[in-house]
Amino acid sequence: MSFPLLTAVAAVPAIGAIATAALPAAKRTAAKWLALLFSLVTFALALVVGFRFDPGAKGPFQLTESHAWISDFGVRYELGVDGIAVALIALTTLLIPFVILAGWHDADPLEEATPNRRWRPTQGFFALILAVEAMVVLSFEATDVFLFYIFFEAMLIPMYFLIGGFGDRADGDEEQSAGRRSSAAVKFLLYNLAGGLIMLAAVIGLYAVTADQLGTGTFSLQQIVEARAAGKLEIGTGTERLLFLGFFFAFAVKAPLWPLHTWLPGAMGESTSPVAVLITAVVDKVGTFAMLRFCLQLFPEASSWATPVILVLALISVLYGALLAVAQRDIKRLIAYASISHFGFIILGIFAMTSQGQSGATLYMVNHGISTAALMLVAGFLISRRGSRLIADYGGVQKVAPVLAGTFLIGGLATLSLPGLAPFVSEFLVLVGTFSRYPVIGIIATLGIVLAALYVLVLYQRTMTGPVKAEVKSMPDLRVRELVVVAPLIALLLFLGVYPKPLTDLVNPAVGHTLSVVDKKDPQPTVQVDAVPGGSRPGHAVHDQDVEAAK
Repeated sequence: MSFPLLTAVAAVPAIGAIATAALPAAKRTAAKWLALLFSLVTFALALVVGFRFDPGAKGPFQLTESHAWISDFGVRYELGVDGIAVALIALTTLLIPFVILAGWHDADPLEEATPNRRWRPTQGFFALILAVEAMVVLSFEATDVFLFYIFFEAMLIPMYFLIGGFGDRADGDEEQSAGRRSSAAVKFLLYNLAGGLIMLAAVIGLYAVTADQLGTGTFSLQQIVEARAAGKLEIGTGTERLLFLGFFFAFAVKAPLWPLHTWLPGAMGESTSPVAVLITAVVDKVGTFAMLRFCLQLFPEASSWATPVILVLALISVLYGALLAVAQRDIKRLIAYASISHFGFIILGIFAMTSQGQSGATLYMVNHGISTAALMLVAGFLISRRGSRLIADYGGVQKVAPVLAGTFLIGGLATLSLPGLAPFVSEFLVLVGTFSRYPVIGIIATLGIVLAALYVLVLYQRTMTGPVKAEVKSMPDLRVRELVVVAPLIALLLFLGVYPKPLTDLVNPAVGHTLSVVDKKDPQPTVQVDAVPGGSRPGHAVHDQDVEAAK
């Protein structure tokens, strides 16, 4: 029996969460180091997964594990990864050590404890982060629909406590701040629970359909896809569309897609910056990933049927998020609305149903995670120094903290997809892939790039340039721990911006498999020619392969 590598990648942070939470209250520093150690071991295991994965191998999944779990209901413990899952597991396990380091002091005891300013459970904070990591990794690995659903929903519990229990301390009124955190956490939970309940009904419906036609109900993604391809499983058009909507609604809430996005700005704004990174760079990626793995592969006909509406919603997300980001006065809420715009681009790429679009969407998930983490964490360091999230409370920071300002600028330029930085390649592929099939939507979506340049550059100008405000004159520059957090992320943005080939080689075969399941091919380009030997009329549009044949 081979070593269960995928189980180990998820089990290590789960064990780390238990071990960290079990430490005595006085061992706060030990809890931090223990959590960091477990996160680094998890990242090392994820690297092993990456090295053992063969992009050129046949079959949709590798490193598979399959064990009976609830046999009476066809539920199995089935894990497997394709190139998309490998990339997102690597992103998740890479970011968690930086989240832990950035939040090193976020759960320290509050000074001068009062009834409204209590000691914070340091062990609990870091244990919850590791618990989220374990559940996200399992969500990327699960190839059994019911198993995926369990972890898709279970991650809401630790995230609820991270949002509601730990704030950024920027607001001096702890009682009001606690009230806002509680409200944001409840809204996050209710939105995602509502989406999860609708998905549960669809999961049960899918099982009923398979039980009726295959004789035995199953939740296995691969078994269902193979049965449909062989003609053994036929889902009625109306039934398939209802099941698709049940799955898609839950994923659109998690992603989040307009108009189901309203929980995100509050959740990110009231969380600590590391927890905000956990929300948008890690947890939300499960929603867009699940659209690729489950919506498109389980319900190909319904996916094509819903594509026009979803593209319009994605386009609205791109423009709406960018416009709201321009109008923000709060740094963290600005980044939150920018993320809504970016998720619109990701969903646009997924449902463009082209190889460029879906490859770009997958790269966007990875690159958005890195760029948003860099920008949000540096913003968190800035906010912790000044004690305010308001843009108007800053000015001239680059004169007193040039390294902080420089890293903030690079994170911002990556967010607006500057050529040479990693997100540019992703956004370019998404727009090319969308334009080749839906040119009008592709053209309108480019306005998101213009608006991104506006909100990022205005944010930098108002916070970092101009006269030095009195409140920031004594602001220290980035410390060693903070540089350790930010420098690797910036290096990755530069490397993947210049050389994205490792990622594209990894994800392209998985994208090709997904397109084959939904029976979509890239649109064939046409060219205008004056004359083609063999009788084509002047000015007649012909396919490029026809030109080659004529030659």
